[in-house]
Amino acid sequence: MKFLKYLSVLSTLAMIGVLVGGALVTKTESGMGCGANWPFCYGTWSVEMFIELSHRVVSSTAGILVLLLSIISWRKIGHIRETKFLAFISIFFLVAQGLIGAAAVLWPQSDFVLALHFGISLISFAAVLLLTLLIFEVDHKFDADSLIVSSSFRKHFIWLTIYIMIVVYSGALVRHIDSSLACPSWPFCNASQPLSFDYHLGQWVQMGHRLLAGIAFIWTWVLFYKIRKHYRNSRVMYYGWGIATLFITIQVILGGLVIFTKANLMIALLHALFITLFFGLLCYFLLLSNRSIKR
Repeated sequence: MKFLKYLSVLSTLAMIGVLVGGALVTKTESGMGCGANWPFCYGTWSVEMFIELSHRVVSSTAGILVLLLSIISWRKIGHIRETKFLAFISIFFLVAQGLIGAAAVLWPQSDFVLALHFGISLISFAAVLLLTLLIFEVDHKFDADSLIVSSSFRKHFIWLTIYIMIVVYSGALVRHIDSSLACPSWPFCNASQPLSFDYHLGQWVQMGHRLLAGIAFIWTWVLFYKIRKHYRNSRVMYYGWGIATLFITIQVILGGLVIFTKANLMIALLHALFITLFFGLLCYFLLLSNRSIKR
């Protein structure tokens, strides 16, 4: 189990590397850094080639780690109800995102298809994160065994998870159609004409993403106030959702800073990181909700 714990942590960190690395490839337009070749890398040495090759190495390493994690978890903690499902999901979606990445290199794909890449990787990351939490038995540390999540909150968690996937897709589409700076102001597209809707496609996508993200932000805060009212004595619900609310707040701030800093690369990567952390934590609340139904 000690080895399995180390492996789970490494796998989780590797998956974060895959997601942030993918965002880096998109932001720096390094997708063809290795030419139209996959899995091998050919071409003239350049920064774009280094970024794309590094992303492939990290993704391959993550694939090996996640495969080992899934197999060993299946054998060691397969008696825990969610283990086998999470092991399958983590491998399945990791392979799926790898195939989409390969297809993007070998055959031209539309921006709308490429935007799926990040969301699929996000699902694989969430599965690996939940496996890690199961291995460390984090539920017992927060007295979650007796937690009963009401039907109302379960529905909120389910629908918010689905909604966040839509938000993530819209954000990935913003990057892929290169419209991060299509609107020069924030939160309105044009501060001098806030009520003008004479947008081109890139601006519509950008403003659509901002609207979706704003609704997710408000939804998360409303849930926080409700959880504080009904679950103040539950550490896993109150503090856990407090962390999730902090993540989504930082995410929104970083979204504004992307505009103010003219798409600074580090800010953009942090923007991708915090939505990854928020989604992973949100999926943990889905797991708690599912256990509550069984209980």
